[in-house]
Amino acid sequence: MNTTIYLMRHSEPSNKDRYIKTKDNLQVQNEKYVLSSNGEKKARILSEDKEMQNIDVVIASNYIRAISTAKYISEHNNIDTYIIDDFGERKFGIDSWSELPENFMQKQLEEPDYKIKNGESQNEVAERMYNALIEVLNKYEGKRIAIVSHGTAITFLFIKLGEYKNNELYFNNKKVMDISFKWNAPEVFKLSFKDKTLNNIENIIIDYSSIEKNKK
Repeated sequence: MNTTIYLMRHSEPSNKDRYIKTKDNLQVQNEKYVLSSNGEKKARILSEDKEMQNIDVVIASNYIRAISTAKYISEHNNIDTYIIDDFGERKFGIDSWSELPENFMQKQLEEPDYKIKNGESQNEVAERMYNALIEVLNKYEGKRIAIVSHGTAITFLFIKLGEYKNNELYFNNKKVMDISFKWNAPEVFKLSFKDKTLNNIENIIIDYSSIEKNKK
């Protein structure tokens, strides 16, 4: 039985949120970041792309920017969005950005068990993402599924699923992506399963040029 899972990073978030004074710790702030105006437009365009038609199941992490992206796909396919916390972003485990070591991102790539304070390591993120993915696959085998998650979390999952070398990720000896933490938003990957076995990972390119034309 064939199953297709579109695993994607959320649409473009608003950077303004990062500069608003708040009493929330960093984790809560991160969960509350909303989409920018362009992000809303991109999410709508994504939902209208041919790959997002006839979707049977839509899932998002519990982060607002993921839910806000998923809602367009749900509305376009006239179905509800399910929330699964385990598709959330890597947790830093600190209270403010000022506590984050300068080389944190690269160190987490190079040292899979590295984490700070109450945060998550690469291995921990990959494991919860993988378990959540398998649970979805078992429950909705044979369906077309859209999952809205986060860039770092998806990166760590793909490292577990494929081969990571020289800052590049490969699956079945085919290059899937550069690991640079400079993702598009949204960034979409099509995972093709045959009898619950992952056969292929494909980076799907969505055309957002109409947004840029309207800005001119």
